[in-house]
Amino acid sequence: MVKKTYTGATGRRKTAVAQVKLVPGSGKIVVDGKLYEERFTRFDHRQAVLKPLNVTQTTAKYDIEVKLEGGGVTGQADATALAIARALLKEDENHKAALRAEGLLTRDPRAKERKKPGLRRARKASQYTKR
Repeated sequence: MVKKTYTGATGRRKTAVAQVKLVPGSGKIVVDGKLYEERFTRFDHRQAVLKPLNVTQTTAKYDIEVKLEGGGVTGQADATALAIARALLKEDENHKAALRAEGLLTRDPRAKERKKPGLRRARKASQYTKR
């Protein structure tokens, strides 16, 4: 039995976490047991997932297996893109300049702001009444 060697990485966005395994192959991307086209139906989500591969010109060089937890679809797509970019960087350090220039190695720190006491949401207050 031959063990497959792979490069792993983790990406996060909002509350979504993506764990990626990068295996030399033909370019197949599997997300939670489904092809990524079935999992990410919107065009911009698919583009986000493929962006690190397009920037480094490694689209047909690796098979990618993704495991997702938490968050919504947009957060999961962005977390997957970050994880793929980090895995590509581990695989080949020469990709760092291209990935950094596209902003693919920076984790997006934005998250939902907590609700404050006396307000309806984080910043929304009830309407002021003069009389």
